[in-house]
Amino acid sequence: MRVLRAATLTVPDPAAALACWAAWFDYRAVEHGIVAEDLAFAWGSPGMEGRPFTLARPASGADVFLRFVAGETPAGYRPLRSFGWAAIELCVQDVASLPARLAGSPFEIIGPPRPLDGMPSIIPMQVRGPHGEIVYLTEIRDDLPGIDMPRAACPVDRLFIAVLACADLGRSIEWFERTLELRFGPETAITYTMLNKAFDLPAGRKHRIATGLDGRNCLVELDQYPPQATVRPRDAGALPPGVALVTLAVPSLDRIDGDWIRPPQQQAGMLYAGRRAGTLRAPDDTLVELVEMQE
Repeated sequence: MRVLRAATLTVPDPAAALACWAAWFDYRAVEHGIVAEDLAFAWGSPGMEGRPFTLARPASGADVFLRFVAGETPAGYRPLRSFGWAAIELCVQDVASLPARLAGSPFEIIGPPRPLDGMPSIIPMQVRGPHGEIVYLTEIRDDLPGIDMPRAACPVDRLFIAVLACADLGRSIEWFERTLELRFGPETAITYTMLNKAFDLPAGRKHRIATGLDGRNCLVELDQYPPQATVRPRDAGALPPGVALVTLAVPSLDRIDGDWIRPPQQQAGMLYAGRRAGTLRAPDDTLVELVEMQE
């Protein structure tokens, strides 16, 4: 079984980022460290060696992490305007209570709570964090046909979907199907208020999305971005800004038929626990890290 293990966010100051997430979302640090040389090279980002990071998880104690890594924001980077990992989605208990909870916080609401088109049991909202991170906060009231949806065990709980902005939705679906053996259902077109605002499009414009599953477990959402979107700016040797990479746990790395940036090797730290890990490049220069976790 494949499961989401972590998302890595590039921020100017990991300690300051964690302080915001702790104050407003009750996320808790579980590890502090610096990026090792072998890990930085495994990411294809040798300039990240020695950068401080903080690993955090929700108050529920779920073993699904956010990793904040120190990095600069390249000139010209704007969230929601470029291809690559665009956002992270967390399950919450009561989305209607969050606007009041976040009043006066550094988290700006860019999409108010609103049921998904044709899916009244799924109610997301979207915020932009203090370092430009885009976060979907989603209340789940029921499962979807063929999909087991998580239920939050604390007000703001774990990461359960990583959202990818695609230049060519079909090409990205094909990569995830072939390389990670994920299953995609039919594409859906939804009114995407946040995306329409980001690109100054008509409020009712619909955008194609597709959801990637392992069995009945939802892992990724792939969004077809408008033609105005651009390649994400990235400093030489650095991780991309924003959501830099997403980590999936898989039963065996030997079954993965993909181009590793470097051959998988054992990695230290709580996220890896000495297991083998490696990073692949998906379309749009997207970094997908895999860690081997036997069932």
